[in-house]
Amino acid sequence: MAVSSLFGQYVEINAFLAGVVALTIVSGAYMAEIFRGAVLSIPTGQVEAARSLGLHPWQVWGLVILPQMMRIALPALANQWISLIKETSLISIVGLTDIMRVASIGAGSMRAPLTFYLAAAALYLLLTTIALIAFNLLERRFAVPGH
Repeated sequence: MAVSSLFGQYVEINAFLAGVVALTIVSGAYMAEIFRGAVLSIPTGQVEAARSLGLHPWQVWGLVILPQMMRIALPALANQWISLIKETSLISIVGLTDIMRVASIGAGSMRAPLTFYLAAAALYLLLTTIALIAFNLLERRFAVPGH
């Protein structure tokens, strides 16, 4: 992938790097908003109480803010993570070989599209199922007992 800079010089960008940077920027923005909203949802009285106990700022974050924030942020974070897994199929546009690209090549060469696309769907289903199980375990870890 070639990009022309402001000075007219030719710059070569690795396709893998372009795909990773694009997905990182988009997902990073969404995840930053998820964490920002979760931090802002914590009552200020909680932070003030922790500070009045004489906790250091890193203790306030680690013992008060982070556990409450994670309980609020995990459902949206899980949704964004699963969306990111599915969005990786878009990097085949820049020429990288991913699950969908391999399925497309296999379907074209073997003339059995159903088999290859079902295998790709099964792989995506497996990846999202593993992610959901991990996030369910994390949600149980940060859950408030009795709620």
